[in-house]
Amino acid sequence: MASGGLSFVVVATLVIVSAGLMPPPAVAELATDYYASTCPNLEVIVRSSVKQSMAQSPISAPAALRLFFHDCAVRGCDASIMIVNSDGDDEWRNSDNQSLKPEGFQTILDAKAAVDSDPQCRYKVSCADIMAVAARESVYQSGGPYYEVELGRYDGRVSTRDGVVLPHANFDLDQLTAFFSSLGFTQAEMVALSGAHTIGAADCPFFQYRIGSDATMDPGLASQLNGTCSSDPNAFAFLDPSPVAFDNALYRNLQGGKGLLGSDQVLYSDPRSRGTVDYYASNQGAFFADFVAAMAKLGRVGVKTPATGGEIRRDCRFPN
Repeated sequence: MASGGLSFVVVATLVIVSAGLMPPPAVAELATDYYASTCPNLEVIVRSSVKQSMAQSPISAPAALRLFFHDCAVRGCDASIMIVNSDGDDEWRNSDNQSLKPEGFQTILDAKAAVDSDPQCRYKVSCADIMAVAARESVYQSGGPYYEVELGRYDGRVSTRDGVVLPHANFDLDQLTAFFSSLGFTQAEMVALSGAHTIGAADCPFFQYRIGSDATMDPGLASQLNGTCSSDPNAFAFLDPSPVAFDNALYRNLQGGKGLLGSDQVLYSDPRSRGTVDYYASNQGAFFADFVAAMAKLGRVGVKTPATGGEIRRDCRFPN
């Protein structure tokens, strides 16, 4: 997949994985009240910090949400995507990760700083848990569902550039299903997670190949996108008509052939997954409920403990 930087937000696909290596199974017991005694104000602090980030830039919410997906599917939800190695051998500098936006990283760093500014919480909350709460806030503060976040993850110490791969924007349903299956998700759960593309935008290299050559793309949309990308190859387009609102508009777009990414549009063009798209397009409540369940499942992938090499990083960018 092309990996040009987005002019508005990170999107291309939902997740990345470590090539040829399944994330380790979750071994920790997560709980929504994990920090009840050690950092009781965690949720309030992160909510306020994310709100400030979103006020400063509309990129922040979708970028932070993408970051959570990208982290969990590599080595598990351990904030390894945040690590900066002095030799340049880290996940975020993989060419397939160049679409991740600085605003997403900064949202997490700012939330971490806010949490650690509370003496009761200082150095007691993992970056991985802050990412999980920030992802929820990005959804909720964009008009999406509120849900309790399971907590208790530890941060990993390892991040390497090699092996980070993204499912291509031209993947067919079999390829997408296989990819998500490797992470433990069903096809229906994959369709629900794809709804995260309801906020944000993608730059031209991720969808320009479809213009004029993909019969599943609405001709009017194709003409519009052709004008956008022809005038500026670094331009972008919104993923749905309400790019800052978390809703079910993406699925209605797919019904009309107005999906921007081929990997999204195929969810409707292939009859095997079309029924799920139709269901979510007509029932936003069902989409929200299934998205929440899929996010909870994603958040349990590869959870670390001290016994499995986990720690609580003082600075999310560097192992202690």
